[in-house]
Amino acid sequence: MFYHLFAIIVGMKTKNVSYVVAVSGGVDSVVLLDILANRLPGERLTVAHFDHGIRPDSSDDRRFVQNLARKYQLAFTFDEGKLGADASEATARQARYDFLKSIKQTVGADYIATAHHEDDVFETAILNMLRGTGRKGLSSLKSHGVMYRPLLSTPKANIKAYAKKQGLEWREDSTNESDDYLRNYIRHHIMTRFDDDARQKLRQILQSAHETNIEIDGLLANQLHLQPSGDTLDRQWFIMLPHGVAREIVAAWLRRLGINSFDRQLLERIVVAAKTFAPGKKVDINRRYILQVDAEQLMVKPRNS
Repeated sequence: MFYHLFAIIVGMKTKNVSYVVAVSGGVDSVVLLDILANRLPGERLTVAHFDHGIRPDSSDDRRFVQNLARKYQLAFTFDEGKLGADASEATARQARYDFLKSIKQTVGADYIATAHHEDDVFETAILNMLRGTGRKGLSSLKSHGVMYRPLLSTPKANIKAYAKKQGLEWREDSTNESDDYLRNYIRHHIMTRFDDDARQKLRQILQSAHETNIEIDGLLANQLHLQPSGDTLDRQWFIMLPHGVAREIVAAWLRRLGINSFDRQLLERIVVAAKTFAPGKKVDINRRYILQVDAEQLMVKPRNS
């Protein structure tokens, strides 16, 4: 049962690296902290807790994590988001990651370690399919850059079993029981129908999607490399692309320019504008950037340029 966790412990990035460990107080992050604290010298770990301010008892989580950090003799830091009960999952996630990145910079850590696990991978893929996120949504939850997620191949059941065997304590988030959140509905009513065979099939599907996405991203990068410049596309070439391909080109283009926050509706709006607008028209991308539509080219420009 503990094979995945033991493999993670052996294969973990531990040589001359330091981590900001995101600890909510739930069983997943408590197990991750226990693994890291028993593998790394204390000076290489900083326990970081973000109080979203969504639940009235959230301050109890902060005190619990603070005591946990004291038990392991680790540095502890936290922040309060005061987002309120109506905050969306996306808003809460962005605020949490902004906090973690700021702490990483402050303490000079190499990585941010989070406790996402295999069930999170499955839930996120299903959630993104229901939202119509597209191909990238099937492999969106992974380790990349400074984000290190060592438990992604570990089922939630194994994490809980490890915690019980080690005698660890954790806190339960009361909002996890509410089906008002789509993720919770998926967890309670879809994932519970998956036996071991179904999980294995889904695991293979997502791995195949990940490999396909790498190939597609490479092809898109090659096409963008042939364009006049990094912020410019040949409009006549773009107009001739099939609609779905054009949407993928726009998504890859925006990511290359460092614009990572967009949805399908924005991509659709940009594609339609790029193919049909009269020269001289502009399209809002976000608060900082616009798309300039000219007769021969499409250009992403700062809004105030």
